[in-house]
Amino acid sequence: MNEWSRETLFKQITNENELRPLYESIQNSAYKQSFHIQPISGLLNDPNGFIYKEGLWHLFYQWFPFGPVHGLKHWYHVVSSDLIHWKNLGVALKPDTFLDNKGVYSGSALSVGDDIYLYYTGNHRSEDWVRTPYTCLAKLSLDGTITKIKDALFGPVKGFTDNQRDPKIIHNKEDGRYYILLGAEDEHNKGCLLLFGSDHPDRDFSFINKVLVPGYENFGNMWECPSIERFDDKDVLFICPQNIFLPGRSYAKHHNGYIIGHMDYSEAVFLPEGSYHELDHGFDFYAASCAANTKSCDKKILIGWMGNSDCTYPVTDNESWSGCLTLPRELKLGDRRLIQTPVPGLSALRVKELDPSSKDLPAKAEFEIETDGKDFYLSLFKNRRSRGLMISFNSYSKKLGVDRSGLSNRFNTDWGESRTLVLEKELTHLRIFIDHSSLEIFVNNGAAVMSSRIFPTEHETQFEISPNADFKLWELADSMENNFIL
Repeated sequence: MNEWSRETLFKQITNENELRPLYESIQNSAYKQSFHIQPISGLLNDPNGFIYKEGLWHLFYQWFPFGPVHGLKHWYHVVSSDLIHWKNLGVALKPDTFLDNKGVYSGSALSVGDDIYLYYTGNHRSEDWVRTPYTCLAKLSLDGTITKIKDALFGPVKGFTDNQRDPKIIHNKEDGRYYILLGAEDEHNKGCLLLFGSDHPDRDFSFINKVLVPGYENFGNMWECPSIERFDDKDVLFICPQNIFLPGRSYAKHHNGYIIGHMDYSEAVFLPEGSYHELDHGFDFYAASCAANTKSCDKKILIGWMGNSDCTYPVTDNESWSGCLTLPRELKLGDRRLIQTPVPGLSALRVKELDPSSKDLPAKAEFEIETDGKDFYLSLFKNRRSRGLMISFNSYSKKLGVDRSGLSNRFNTDWGESRTLVLEKELTHLRIFIDHSSLEIFVNNGAAVMSSRIFPTEHETQFEISPNADFKLWELADSMENNFIL
């Protein structure tokens, strides 16, 4: 971080010649992803503006183009027709106005007529370095052009810190009104949500109130990346509470989870019907975004940043890039929990079924494992000198654990090198995706997920599995377009 000058940290794109050498250097990385979205250069973090329209899934990621640090943020645009194969469309939003002169921060999308409205936080700083967050609007037209609306929808609310950001736009079908949900922090540094309402999607938003969430008045500091999604007769509130320690999360202090309940928009009250649940029990998951519903697609699809605030990834940082997104997941509401499964069609990436007796592990692979509910282990990225990453299940305690301390490249050790969760039932099924520098574990057909970044060396290429497990292993194909587009 010390090597980065202020000029570089607050620099925006002026021409492609600045970035092409960085892009080309990434192409030689052993850790470049094959079927996950990653940046063409620099740093990727939050997914934004996720929406389906006219046969395409649009997704934007928060992006600092020039290196693996959280500098001046832009939005980069990718699209897909199937949530599996992704195409780069180029930079969508730059920090080039008064309202967003120090960064285009996270937000959401809404389909309005032929257009897609993009709601985002404009991070403004004055000459004396005072920050003012503005909730801003841009419009993506049918011809692909993006136009920023000159005036902010609204500015910060008094009585709260300047941590007011990440607008989630909601069109409530019950009353026909439009609502914006903001992550925030009160003057006592307690996390909360702010609610705004309007009869129109593009103007006249007024502050309604701080959202009351009974039982969660002292639940960490800033609540980032909020969302409320409707599942039949239930509402699910998604939040990222910061600076709080939770069971099974070791020393991690920033989280991404959900609460099931019911939202009353007119009164700004969310009534929980259960406890807070982690969305992902792995090491690296944050800022999850649900795709906006449209008439042409009513599936609930979620994608997250496979990273976390305050974490660093030294192996790729040294290559001047960082970050990737998770695989998209389809959400369904089960018995008191969300069920998360890989989107249908990923099996099309299977190019070759491998001989399981060889114990060789490809850099991009998929496991499908059936177990008998008894004690189980799977060691990945082993060699003669390292025990690799260990996945284990204890049938007595029903604890499933992931320990990555056995890998040669260790990182973020201050936040703990193991994660555990208690399953409600025995372990019977695992579906695991490996992509050069990431690992996603889907447990018991989506009852839980554990996502993590991993950086195995060229010698860590073996695996070992419990004899009581039946499994298949496939090598997978590439699906992320590799072209350089600004």
